[in-house]
Amino acid sequence: MKTRILGNSGVAVSAVGLGCMGMSDFYGTSHDADSLALLHQAIELGVTFWDTADIYGTGHNEMLIAQVLRSRRAEVFIATKFGNMRRIDGAGLGVNGSPEYVRAACEMSLKRLGVETIDLYYQHRVDPAIPIEETVGAMAELVQAGKVRYLGLSEAAASTIRRAHAVHPIAALQTEYSLWSRDPEGDIFNTCRELNVAFVAYSPLGRGFLTGQITAPSDLEANDWRLAGPRFQGENFQKNRDLVQQIGIMAAEKGCTPAQLALAWVLAQGEDIIPIPGTRREKYLRQNIAALNLTLTADDQARLDAIFPPGAAAGTRYPEAFMSRVNL
Repeated sequence: MKTRILGNSGVAVSAVGLGCMGMSDFYGTSHDADSLALLHQAIELGVTFWDTADIYGTGHNEMLIAQVLRSRRAEVFIATKFGNMRRIDGAGLGVNGSPEYVRAACEMSLKRLGVETIDLYYQHRVDPAIPIEETVGAMAELVQAGKVRYLGLSEAAASTIRRAHAVHPIAALQTEYSLWSRDPEGDIFNTCRELNVAFVAYSPLGRGFLTGQITAPSDLEANDWRLAGPRFQGENFQKNRDLVQQIGIMAAEKGCTPAQLALAWVLAQGEDIIPIPGTRREKYLRQNIAALNLTLTADDQARLDAIFPPGAAAGTRYPEAFMSRVNL
């Protein structure tokens, strides 16, 4: 497995990570036995940079991962998040970045994961009601207490990253990034590179859309959260489908899958970028790893830029209420 350095932490992690959210929530039915088998297989294949959060399955995802960490803790670099609150029934309760909540959320994640230390602890969303200095100050206390090794932010604006970094080094920023979500290019990328903050790209395959496997909304289960996303609805779906079909044509010419082409593009945008595609199937896990060996020429990148220039995707990446919580 190739590795990439996690920003100013200096730690090498697998160049392709594993987003674990779909094993518990949001993307339809999942099965714990299958997920556990995949997690063990991921370790065998060297995919050991795992991403979870306390809200995924309202704690289920962390407890699922804990079953693997019991015997293989030393083999996994585990990242989790706090800040988005949900009731036990899954209903959202908003964002909380208060120092008291930071401490309480960390204790609960440590217990669910069954670990003494979290490798990378992210604020899942910035709380506009709490100065970032207060939130990161509380997170820094967790580092001093040995409960967390490194700190991260998610969906934070460039100015917020700078303010946070002035309180304590921020090792990573996690934000959505793919061919159809290129918002971080510019100020956010520039700020991360100036401060040596790794960029962890979630949904690098466009929530599965860029794989070419989703040909109609009916391909998704009725309880799949993606159906609420503007890009998966109505005319937007077909417009985005037309773009993805062009990716499919190019992938066929290069002898790879559309997913591998899309993932290779993300990887090619900089050695400081670490994508964390999610999957529940070994077949796709292996395909994601193989994308590391796919070389894109300058002409390839120019062609992909022409297909998916910034802003090409039809519809916002989240419903309006959720868009108000990103890039703060």
